[in-house]
This record gives sequence, structure tokens and C-alpha cells, in this order.
Amino acid sequence: MSAFQITGLHKSFDGHAVLEDIDLAVKAGTLLALLGPSGSGKTTLLRVLCGFERADAGTIEIGGRLVAGDGLHLPPERRRIGYVPQEGALFPHLSVADNIVFGLPRARRHARHRVAELLELVGLPASYAERAPQQLSGGQQQRVALARALAPEPGVVMLDEPFSSLDAALRADTRQAVTGALAASGATAILVTHDQEEALSLGDEVAVLWQGRLLQTAAPQSLYRRPATRELASFVGDAMLLPGTMAGNHVRCALGSLPLVGSSASSGEPTGDVDVMVRPEQIRILPRGENRLAAPDDAIEARVRRVTFLGRDAAVTLQLAGFPETLIRARVSGLEMPSEGASVAIAVAGPVCVYPAE
Repeated sequence: MSAFQITGLHKSFDGHAVLEDIDLAVKAGTLLALLGPSGSGKTTLLRVLCGFERADAGTIEIGGRLVAGDGLHLPPERRRIGYVPQEGALFPHLSVADNIVFGLPRARRHARHRVAELLELVGLPASYAERAPQQLSGGQQQRVALARALAPEPGVVMLDEPFSSLDAALRADTRQAVTGALAASGATAILVTHDQEEALSLGDEVAVLWQGRLLQTAAPQSLYRRPATRELASFVGDAMLLPGTMAGNHVRCALGSLPLVGSSASSGEPTGDVDVMVRPEQIRILPRGENRLAAPDDAIEARVRRVTFLGRDAAVTLQLAGFPETLIRARVSGLEMPSEGASVAIAVAGPVCVYPAE
């Protein structure tokens, strides 16, 4: 069953279309990561779903109940949606406990209904209930904001880039605590983010919004390994597009004959001339030297032109022998990076996907 069902959704401001023909279903109990660059319409979509903005066309159903469409527009308080904004937006004059119960009926507020349970759920000790929000770290404040969103037992929780203001170490811990709490509560969640790593690591599914349109909705691995368009391939991760020619279940390009990901010759792949998408981490560098293992028969000769050390890994630019104009990008372990100017052999690990040649 879908917790959320969106059909044909449109929204414009001053005659400019911000959302166009959005169709999206979110399964109950899952976390959908809504990914897109700045200005793609992510926050507008979230505001329309919450009821903060009225849709121009289309329908929205939550738990099988129509909340928008056909002349209907239920206000936010009647949609049973929990909302976690970017900065947490806790009330500084209220204690943590009073922030958590703020949206509950009066009797439950006075009883501080489920405060200890919700604090434990988001990974905070019950003793934090009497603290002021300004006594908490940014990550702890976001956890309290989630506890407040979960207090009314909503059907869906919306998270609007809740980790964007946190530093890297705190972001990782807070992500884990928040997603763990959502899973434990059984809540359905939509996470809005422009952070690709965040979307791919947290989402059960990822939906990519691009210039007001949904380009693709898929499981993270499927989205990354087989993006629907060349624009999406370049947006989600790093991608190289090389000219190639189809040959049955393989494609030939400057990197040799490569198998196609999850496809067969009859599955609707482009034919003839195509563009081949290869990820830098697919490039395996085999250093030359007397003690190295023999390179596979399909290895390609190359020379290292540039190496950039990035800590745990390194970015390497390679020039292919016989293709002086073709530069290949590779990502390797920071412990195994080659020297600039070195002669190496390279091979491609795993299958690739293709797009019609432009």
C-alpha cells in the first residue's frame, strides 16, 4: 500500500512552472530521498505535499485519503504530516519536553505524553527533557525536532534538508540516529536533499527532480548504475561519456569491448552509434613493473597525466595510447595511487550503460 500517491501535480508561481506533471508513489514504512539541485523544485514539492502551498492541478492522497485535488485542499493540520525543517526551528523559550509536546492536545501536553519514549527513540537520554534547546548541539536539536514531528504519530514525516547545517562528523551521527528512529517508529518519510551521498545511503528509493520534473525514481543502486538520462548520469556521481558502437550485448569504445548493465540485445537498448557511460571507480589501474601480475588480455595501455591526492582516495587522469585526445578519469585508493608520468595498463570493471549518440 502507498502511504503517499501523487498524480499529475502542477505548481506555478507568476506564470512560471515550478512543478510539472509530477507522478510519485511512496510505499508505507519506507524512506524516499527526493534529490535535486538547487532550484529544481524540491522545497516547493514538499510545501505542496504538506499543504503549505495549494497545487494548481493534480491530486495527492495520504494513506488512501484524498487531501488535494478536485477542488479540495486540506490544511496542514488535517493531513497528519510531521515536518522537520532545515534548522530544527525549536522554540528557545520552551524546554526540550515542551517543544516535543507542543503540537499535541492540551491534556497530552500537560502530561508530557511519550516524552521519555520519544527521546529514547531519537537516541537522547530522558534527562535532556528539562534542558533548553540552546544547551544542545546542532545534531541534538535536529533529533528533538524529529521527536516533535513523531509525537502526534503522523502518517508521513517530511524532512527538509535537516542535516545541511551540520559539520561532517556530526552529520553522519545524526543521520544514523534519525533514520534509525524513523525505522523503529515505522513511519513513512520523505527526505529532501541536494546531497547525493545522503540520498543514496539513506533512501530506500531515490527520486530525482530536475527543472520541475521527476526524471527517475529507483532503488539507489539502480539509479546509480543505470541512470535514465545522460544528464542524470552526470548529476548523480561522476560519469564519463565516450563514443561507442553497439555490438550485440556489448559496446565497443576506446576502452575496449564492454558488457552492458542488466540488458540484452533485445531489451530496447540503442543501436548503432552510442555514448557509453563509465564511472571513474570502474577504472582499474595495473602498474607496469617486473613484479606486477600479468595484465588481462583486454587491458589498455595508458600514461598517467595527473594525480590528485584526496586522502582516502585519489583522482587520476590518464591518456590512452592510440587515443591522444581521450582522457580518462579514475578513482583509486589513496594508498595505491600511481606516479605522474607512469606507464600503466587499465581495464574496466563491471558493466556499463549507453545512451543514443548526440
